[in-house]
Amino acid sequence: MSKLEAFILGIIQGLTEFIPISSTGHLYLGRHLFGLDEAGLFLDTMLHVGTLLAVLVVYKNELIQIIKNPFGKLSLLLIIGTIPAVIVGLLLNDLFDTISKTGVTIGWEFLFTGFILWIADGVKKGSKNMDNITYGDALFIGSFQAVAIFPAVSRSGLTIAAGLFRKLDRETAAYFSFLLSIPVIAGGIVLEVGEIASGHIEAITFGSLLVATLSSALFGYFAIVWMINYLKKRSLKIFAIYVWILGLAILTLQLTGVF
Repeated sequence: MSKLEAFILGIIQGLTEFIPISSTGHLYLGRHLFGLDEAGLFLDTMLHVGTLLAVLVVYKNELIQIIKNPFGKLSLLLIIGTIPAVIVGLLLNDLFDTISKTGVTIGWEFLFTGFILWIADGVKKGSKNMDNITYGDALFIGSFQAVAIFPAVSRSGLTIAAGLFRKLDRETAAYFSFLLSIPVIAGGIVLEVGEIASGHIEAITFGSLLVATLSSALFGYFAIVWMINYLKKRSLKIFAIYVWILGLAILTLQLTGVF
């Protein structure tokens, strides 16, 4: 893997982790385009480290608040919101790992993401902010997050949509979605490190890994800030249309045997 390929994959991960179009699905396509289907686990880990760094920087004040008050409402919201993803991940990890490697369903998953985004965008605007989020809201949003274990189902897309369904205002829906990504991304990194330690590691140069990580962190940071501001007044439908086009293109290529 060249440094240019690493840089591009970092851009893909950083942007699509927080823009609601599915990072895992786009990384699968990016690797396929570059012929890097075997680059896998170690690269994924470092790309996720990059996006974790981005979200930690954006939410540094919230993290300080959690450290100072580990049993406060914000901490409990994150714990409750993360529980569904943990349960689904532990019970069905092997199944979804197989699906991720084959990519056979990603076209349908992009279409599903678009459908949820389109429906959520039409929901009557809510007014809940971070002070008004309930534990029930967190569990509901977390349940949507658990569905995003499918590779081309957007985690940020489904959690933002879930927030809108629960009448969060649009800015808060994005804000809480990205905050909720912290334990999920961190947990995913821990699992990946465990597999790497057991011997599943690829030969990738340090320079390429560093470029991929920094690129992911930088573009992830900008994606978070941009997306929160974008959703204040603008529609999710443009992202729905994009993933619909992408999903239909993938299904067409699969039917013709090209992909």
